[in-house]
Amino acid sequence: MSQLLKPGAVLGVALMLVAGLSFTLARERQPGTLDASSHREAPMLAFDPQADNTDVYFFVSPDQPDTVTMVANFVPIQGPGSGPDYYRFGDDVLYELHIDNNGDAEEDITYQFRFTTTFTNPNTFLYVTGPVTRIDDANLAIKQTYSVSRMDRGGAPVMLASGIPAAPAYVGTKSFANYDAVATQAIFPLPGGGEKKGGNGIVFAGPRDDPFFVNVGGAFDLLDVVTNPKDELAGLNVSSIILQVPIADLTRDGTRPTAPTSAAAVLGLWSTASRQALTVRSAGEESESGPWVQVSRQGNPLVNELVIPRGTKDRFNASHPRDDAQFLSFVLAPELATLLNVVLGFPAPRDNRTDLVQVFLTGVPGATMPPNVKPAEMMRLNVAVPPTANPNRLGVIGGDLGGYPNGRRLADDVTDISLAAVGGVLQMVPGAAALGDNVPANDKPFLANFPYVAAPHPGHR
Repeated sequence: MSQLLKPGAVLGVALMLVAGLSFTLARERQPGTLDASSHREAPMLAFDPQADNTDVYFFVSPDQPDTVTMVANFVPIQGPGSGPDYYRFGDDVLYELHIDNNGDAEEDITYQFRFTTTFTNPNTFLYVTGPVTRIDDANLAIKQTYSVSRMDRGGAPVMLASGIPAAPAYVGTKSFANYDAVATQAIFPLPGGGEKKGGNGIVFAGPRDDPFFVNVGGAFDLLDVVTNPKDELAGLNVSSIILQVPIADLTRDGTRPTAPTSAAAVLGLWSTASRQALTVRSAGEESESGPWVQVSRQGNPLVNELVIPRGTKDRFNASHPRDDAQFLSFVLAPELATLLNVVLGFPAPRDNRTDLVQVFLTGVPGATMPPNVKPAEMMRLNVAVPPTANPNRLGVIGGDLGGYPNGRRLADDVTDISLAAVGGVLQMVPGAAALGDNVPANDKPFLANFPYVAAPHPGHR
């Protein structure tokens, strides 16, 4: 049976794992299984990509450690050459980032994003009609802009900025001789607002390389992640909303905590996508009306994929963290632990998984558990833990307290970390730390500065 970690014990456990367990070569490692984070994971969302929230990342910015960066990805599995109507955010979708800064499973701060698409040249089938050198270039036949609002608990939304240009699709190297220079123009400072209102933040929205790396094809082929291990998302793009704001704009007391034990140090984050209740279609037109209905939700990676069963996935996507007690049984007795036993012969503990309750629902004591926490699924980050100079892709179980499940950095190998957790690494099950999918890194290097996520793959070279 699992034993809850005592405050301050996390580093000790991590160091014991590093010292006592061998991380072997990929071909020697015990295989595992997974779905692609939140890519087409639920029956309804599988056919609604613009509202499909695939991944959330949350980390203290390595080059700006007085800020945090939040990344929410949508519209999965984008083939770069999918023209002439390239992938984009939905004008009829409300995208939101929610922050809980006191552990009560309620959002204290919400950032809202609404997009508008303009067909600047309806008389062409092309996305671009000539070389593009600027984000407002007249040769762009389709442009997308968006607004950002912030809503503090109990208050109304406050518009921070509107008409912000989103980065265009990377059609190809002939259309964009220097795509990075154009995309950089989509980095936008959030003006005004001041303390606790989002001032001094920066935002980016547009296509990026999908930063999630996973051998999903092998997982679906009877859990065979050994025969031909590869990143099945390599070469594919995703639509990213990336927001960086001062830590003091998010904490409960308006300060930047420096002690990891501070009551204000732990922040929770989840993202959602919502659609209006009614859609009316006629020949060549459609319109939406009615109240917003949440259809997608994402916090920790792989929860709605590996923990929640298919018949409950859409209900999870429509739910609120405060109501997550309804999903507790799936965490305490996860199906994946049974599969590890039956299919792979690995002795993962099957029942009473209170260690997974810490990882996914409460945060880990002494690290990411806020005082008086209400169990709820969200990504938790201790903002008083500084960025790691030499990050370990296995995060906390690799002895690096700056990584997952303390937030999530782009390079954190959350597939291997999650498999190790389900395998029983926090219960010291021998070999659990070596579980994985044999894909240790992304296909493209990440950026050292904002927006951090690598540029998208071109549709044509």
